Amino acid sequence: MAETPTQDEITARIAACHESIRALHDYWRRKAGQRSMPCRADIDPAEIKPFLSSIILVDVVPDARRFVYRLTGTSEVAERGYDPTGKSIVEAHYGGSVEETMFFYQYTVDHRAPCCSRDPFPGPDGRIETEDIIYLPLSEDDDRVNMVLVYTHNYAFRPRTEATSLLR
Repeated sequence: MAETPTQDEITARIAACHESIRALHDYWRRKAGQRSMPCRADIDPAEIKPFLSSIILVDVVPDARRFVYRLTGTSEVAERGYDPTGKSIVEAHYGGSVEETMFFYQYTVDHRAPCCSRDPFPGPDGRIETEDIIYLPLSEDDDRVNMVLVYTHNYAFRPRTEATSLLR
């Protein structure tokens, strides 16, 4: 990203996204209630079942790794061709560049607010990916972001692994 977007620009990006992105953002806002962001325990997988395969949970950690994949939905694993769970964003990012990917996570943490990406990027095999991605902060104390919930809507989903390999 050339420059840091304003929160109004992020809101406009989210409004232009696929309806599933907007729906998950609305859910996140409802779960936050009067707080600036919900905590992980507020997010009930049963309430967001249609989104689960494309959700990623990333821990914000206090060491050089900074962001570590905690959970990666099955569609995300299939699209990447590998499961990044347990790896840092630097080790296993999926996007145009590690710097750009880190920007979105860092923005979410620094601003304690959602971030959104809508720019096409080359996948690991060179295919251009067209996705809407939302980064939603989660906090146990409504102050420090300790986890980021990421949801992706891919407009042309193409798995890089066979579904059966996900079960091995």
